[in-house]
Amino acid sequence: PILGKGSDTMVNLAQAWAEAYAVAQPGVQVEVSGGGSGVGIAALIRGSADLANSSRDLKPAEAKSAHTATGKAPREYIVGYDALGIYVHRDNPLESVTFEQLRELFAVDGRITKWSDLGVRIPGSRHDGIVRVGRQSSGGTFEFLRHRVLNDRDFRLGTLELNGSKEVVELIANTPTAIGYSGMGFVVPGVKLLRVAERAGDEPVAPTPEATVSGRYPIARTLLVYALG
Repeated sequence: PILGKGSDTMVNLAQAWAEAYAVAQPGVQVEVSGGGSGVGIAALIRGSADLANSSRDLKPAEAKSAHTATGKAPREYIVGYDALGIYVHRDNPLESVTFEQLRELFAVDGRITKWSDLGVRIPGSRHDGIVRVGRQSSGGTFEFLRHRVLNDRDFRLGTLELNGSKEVVELIANTPTAIGYSGMGFVVPGVKLLRVAERAGDEPVAPTPEATVSGRYPIARTLLVYALG
């Protein structure tokens, strides 16, 4: 079988590819699993996976390790584009957010801890504290937000780190005081996606397919597949 492993953001897409390939190439089995971009890259380095699905770029040290371990250099294929969405509960009145506000929300020593700090009151809730929801550290989504938005600062203690994108969005849908991040493809009726501005004063941009492909959405990213040789 052909083994594909890695990005949880991409797992539904990769499974659809595997099903289509099985129809086109009867007798060839393609197995797909998630676990995070880091998990897929680690498997590629060991030679225990044929393909690594990743929502972040391969690091130079990882490429070197793969070549040393397997004798083959990783090849990169851009297979799609994704918006890293900032999710809140559907009843949350907040409509947009800036990078600086996200840093103050998610980064160590950030000053935003309550919805009132953002001038927001959550309808029907007696609680003002913000529940921060994110991905596990092996995920490319975790790495991408930390680098692109938090300027490589650590996440603050108390941020919930869940193993899957779907789990992040489902928790936010059931928690009116929550905010979190995940790929745009996991939206469900109980949540909404915020518009995002890189700097205060910039016009916030919604994470639409058009804004993602054009690069106008400030936390758009490439989706990648890495193969050996």
